[in-house]
Amino acid sequence: MDKIRFGVAYYDEYMPCERLNEDVKMMKKAGINTVRIAESAWSTYEPQEGTFDFSHVLRVMDAMEGEGMDVIIGTPTYAIPSWMEKSYPDILAETREGRGIYGPRQIMDITHPVYLFYAERVIRKLMECTAHRKCVVGFQLDNETKYYQTAGKNVQRQFVKYLREKFRDNLDAMNAEFGLNYWSNRVNAWEDFPDVRGTINGSLGAEFEKFQRSLVTKFLNWQADIVNEYRREEQFVTHNLDYEWRGYSYGIQPFVDHKEAAKCLTVAGCDIYHPSQDELTGTEIAFGGDIVRCLKQDNYLVLETAAQGFPCWTPYKGQLRLQAYSHLASGACGIEYWHWHSIHNACETYWKGLLSHDFAENATYLESCRIGKEFAGLQEHLLGLKKENEAAVLVSNEALTALNWFGIEADAGGSKPGGVDYNDVFRWIYDALYRMNVECDIIWPDEQNLLKYKIIFTPALYAASDELLNRLNEYVKQGGTLVSTFKTGFVNEHVKVSYQVQPRILRECMGVRYHQFAFPKNVGLAGKIIEGVRNREAKAFMELLIPEGARTLAVYEHDAWKEYAAVTKNRFGDGNGYYIGCMTDSELLGKILEDALQAAGVGREVTEEFPVIVRKGVNGLGRRLWYYLNYSDGEQNAVYVGKDGCDILTGNSVREKEGLMIPAWDLRIVEEENFWD
Repeated sequence: MDKIRFGVAYYDEYMPCERLNEDVKMMKKAGINTVRIAESAWSTYEPQEGTFDFSHVLRVMDAMEGEGMDVIIGTPTYAIPSWMEKSYPDILAETREGRGIYGPRQIMDITHPVYLFYAERVIRKLMECTAHRKCVVGFQLDNETKYYQTAGKNVQRQFVKYLREKFRDNLDAMNAEFGLNYWSNRVNAWEDFPDVRGTINGSLGAEFEKFQRSLVTKFLNWQADIVNEYRREEQFVTHNLDYEWRGYSYGIQPFVDHKEAAKCLTVAGCDIYHPSQDELTGTEIAFGGDIVRCLKQDNYLVLETAAQGFPCWTPYKGQLRLQAYSHLASGACGIEYWHWHSIHNACETYWKGLLSHDFAENATYLESCRIGKEFAGLQEHLLGLKKENEAAVLVSNEALTALNWFGIEADAGGSKPGGVDYNDVFRWIYDALYRMNVECDIIWPDEQNLLKYKIIFTPALYAASDELLNRLNEYVKQGGTLVSTFKTGFVNEHVKVSYQVQPRILRECMGVRYHQFAFPKNVGLAGKIIEGVRNREAKAFMELLIPEGARTLAVYEHDAWKEYAAVTKNRFGDGNGYYIGCMTDSELLGKILEDALQAAGVGREVTEEFPVIVRKGVNGLGRRLWYYLNYSDGEQNAVYVGKDGCDILTGNSVREKEGLMIPAWDLRIVEEENFWD
């Protein structure tokens, strides 16, 4: 990227009146240099089968090209036209609930050959009229693609083929690995394979979900191959990966394997939405950015983020600017708002863009003007931020899916999963590190070079292969520090519980075993490491740990459980294994993590904690850049810990150990002058 992409999604197709030229003027005033178009309007571009009209796309490209602005073209395949469903109703995905009804977006079977035929045709037609244009700098494949629960006959047949390849046509091996003898679920002939939508077997169900995630990877690769036939070498290919949704971006996406899906992209991209106003913490910006940055170990695009959004997101003064710089502090090379204007009808009428329904200048738009001006003037200092983090959090789609089948805090029969799930445990660990100003990479089970990190965290790594657990053991033996939580390593990659004593393979590096677990009721924690902590409650789940050489850091404070450890630390080889047997309050967790970070030798030069968040990296000029971000409504004071430098926002010099005053919802950015000395 030769500049910071500052942009919006723009929909000429939705406009209630003619205002393209006026919009371009207002965009230029705001410093917007890039717009994303076309991903949402297939029914406009192909109003009837075989009839194409790209006039909206052409006029927007003409207007942007005339003003020297760049365009990202999105392939419009995530919402099908009504004529397609009328002619081919079985294009709609068949899910556990049956076949859908036309209306919502993203309800089609992405493997259906008829859908793929029409999708390919509209992509090629769109590419023919856009790829050669000077203003077009890149392409977005589809939009927040997932498998949409598709599980019809077409998908079931492919799944059986997948299993036959995986188990080399050995039904006995599959039945044994998935435990299908239970309740007479055994399959004795491939042609007798049942509809997987009805399975009560967690191993088979989790494997089907893994297969469904692979459909997304295959679909995006298929689109990339088509686009690559047309694009110029300098044009990028991206996709707006999103996250688990809980009213905002919350955690690892259950329906996409981000690591695999991103391999076909030249630039990783994402959509990050987050709470605002008093709930703005920057956590979602940080973890979303860390995930997408680590997919390709490079800078990335934020293709959608909130401008005004919902009424509860209308930003306070300064928040839009703070959010924008927070994305850059995580390694983003571009930020685009969803969207330019607020739509005047349809289901997202009140998901507001930079402009409100009246198209007039407003406080949010005027703040974007300040952002755009600063980005343009500072981009050589802000571009290309690279990080070398000493800590990593290992995440796993397989562990997430397995825990969805066997949830924490289920009812007595285990048939009603609920309470705490994988992403809750991930966010419990990640959020604590974020508030302590410990920056992390995100890694996946296929990461081979574990020793480049001093410390690795495995939140609820419930399903894990023996190969991965052996590598983690070896990582500790060779000098790494591993911090594992409850529910780590309990089952293999096929959700099969081991007959070894838990935590099975990690028992060696953790120096601890357990035979039982329970839900904590009126259970506290006691131990020296907990001194001064107000809330000592054990939460959600508790494993009754028996040290085997490990040092006990905390025990359960309860007459029935007081002989068991809750948190342990073990020296193994040249490294350390920490095991956290239950969920705790964030303050108590912080005490445990602080001990582990010290044992790992992770540098903690920053003493500030939330609401002052410090992010750093080396920019394209080879100079270290320090972001001091204030996520609060009050002025904060911090101590600058880098080498002598310059506040690039003010031009003032800043000395090492100098105090920094940061106004409410504001920031300071210091660039070291002599990084290489």
